[in-house]
Amino acid sequence: MLITAFPAGPLAANCYVAALDAGAECVVVDPGQDAAEGLAELLDKHGLTPAAVLLTHGHFDHVWSAAEVGATYGVPVCIHPDDRALLTDPAKGLDPGLAAQLTALFGDAEMTEPDDIVELGDGQRLDFAGLPITVHHAPGHTPGSVAYALPAAQDRPEVLFTGDLLFAGSIGRTDFPGGDHSAILRSLDRVCLGRADDTAVLPGHGPQTTIGRERATNPFLHEITGR
Repeated sequence: MLITAFPAGPLAANCYVAALDAGAECVVVDPGQDAAEGLAELLDKHGLTPAAVLLTHGHFDHVWSAAEVGATYGVPVCIHPDDRALLTDPAKGLDPGLAAQLTALFGDAEMTEPDDIVELGDGQRLDFAGLPITVHHAPGHTPGSVAYALPAAQDRPEVLFTGDLLFAGSIGRTDFPGGDHSAILRSLDRVCLGRADDTAVLPGHGPQTTIGRERATNPFLHEITGR
């Protein structure tokens, strides 16, 4: 298994690439702002060919380059239908102040939907690039947030791409439009806390962590478990 990443854009959203091995097909997770060039370099370095783009949610720092990447490589872009509107109206998912900053930063640049969109459902099994990926709907940060799980294998633990659901030491903010603190706690309980301690957590921002580390040290998970 090959999983590698780089931080994209001013908000340093992690853009991941996952494949069975170098020289194979891959999936691209969350190609955000200014991600296309860094992604091309990563693909060239490992000899990878994209098979799909997987979006954990619709915030602009995670989806900004999705349409471009989808068109460049002729692959589908996957998103939960509850966040699909954010692909063409990124300000819809932000508070008025941040929405105004986004408009000032990017002017009248128009966001367009990818040419090929796959709408995701909870529990859906994807099989892009030979990877058995399971979709877990995890609302709270946004209504359409999802996590992507790769099952454990002989040489590695389970892998969970959490987007902005769970970070090392924190969780996703819920004060943007569509955010819901109670909902994100339920999502964390359902999607994360039942997993093995060695499950690798690959978040939307910041360093990799594990379920066990977050179960032991993350104050927001303690809010759920009552520790």
